Amino acid sequence: MSVTISVIGLGYVGLPVACAFARNGIRTIGFDINQARISALREGNDTTGSVAASSLNNEMLHLTDKPTNLQAARIHIVAVPTPVDEAKRPDLTPLRHATETVGEQMKAGDIVVFESTVFPGATEEIAVPILEERSGLVFRQDFEVGYSPERINPGDDEHSFESILKIVSASSPVALAELADLYGRVVKAGIHRAPSIKVAEAAKVIENTQRDLNIALMNELAMLFNTMGIDTCDVLAGAATKWNFLPFKPGLVGGHCIGVDPYYLTHKAYELGFSPQVILAGRGTNEGMSRFVAGEVIQGCVRLGRPMPPRITVLGITYKADVPDTRNSKVVDLVHELQKFGADVQVIDPLADPDEVRSHYKLDLTPEKEVLPADAVVLAVPHKALLKESKSWDCIIPLLAEGSVFVADLHDRLPRDKKPDHVELWRL
Repeated sequence: MSVTISVIGLGYVGLPVACAFARNGIRTIGFDINQARISALREGNDTTGSVAASSLNNEMLHLTDKPTNLQAARIHIVAVPTPVDEAKRPDLTPLRHATETVGEQMKAGDIVVFESTVFPGATEEIAVPILEERSGLVFRQDFEVGYSPERINPGDDEHSFESILKIVSASSPVALAELADLYGRVVKAGIHRAPSIKVAEAAKVIENTQRDLNIALMNELAMLFNTMGIDTCDVLAGAATKWNFLPFKPGLVGGHCIGVDPYYLTHKAYELGFSPQVILAGRGTNEGMSRFVAGEVIQGCVRLGRPMPPRITVLGITYKADVPDTRNSKVVDLVHELQKFGADVQVIDPLADPDEVRSHYKLDLTPEKEVLPADAVVLAVPHKALLKESKSWDCIIPLLAEGSVFVADLHDRLPRDKKPDHVELWRL
């Protein structure tokens, strides 16, 4: 099968997808509305760290910010962000705009595939009418649509686009067969053909909802065990010796997947008159973890007799380790909660873009050479660039003030048996 495809949106999801298809000999048009992003990619510079420069230098990959170039493709893959607004409601603005762009350039016989996370029904109820309006074509008569949810995990070198089993769905059996064949040429882990687009949309949105709820349980247990004076990590280590215990851990749940996707499901539930109890309970627990951690850090400083307000150094501000993405980072919430107590907070993150952090969150990153000794240190994001070694205090000790100090390890990375005597170690 000789076909030209387009990938609309070259972020953490779209770029690896585009490069994977091109790498496997499929002519691919990579489109993004951000001209600066396209220019950087053409020079081999991916600021997200998702792909190597060698993947961008491929004659089968054409990078462009010109919508008219999409006309050369017959299959269009939409991979744009689907965030929530300040009220935690789905914000489909990027998806609507991308769909409008595709609709204006598509032609009879084309297939439009959506990879962005949405609520069940969004593809057919929202995207299809836009495609029809902008193209003047008739759905199922002139064009088909598909949904194949993304499973990209930024910062994960083991699970690549090619190695993750792919769910594929479409609006007709013929389109499903073609999409399954297309993705099957690239994804070596296999293809799962969903019986409908709504089923595929629902499967995607519950993947992260399940993780969110499991982490919420761990977070609630962490708060309970903290009250009991029990170390949560020790409890989980014991429980994990049973063969069917699931290895979830407590933590700050941010980013643009786990902390967002459940709201897409609850939004649709409310539209249908269904009141989701468990999903929102988990969301409430996870949303409150930054406040809980901040309170424990401040109490630790008070208990040790540190000067008030304390100076606190927070290591890492991105939403997860070894990625530069700060979208929906709960570490930002943690910093703001500490500041509510009057704390002087220094934030160190070698991966985050200082201008982006300042623009989006009104926070200034502290250069490492300007960091002052702190009353407390919070290891919030265990970047390799910060830790140097996976189990070492070397990155922490130079940051501490004299006397008894407090260290919060949110990821169980600091060995207790090597803890300096003047440090009180608290683990989530």
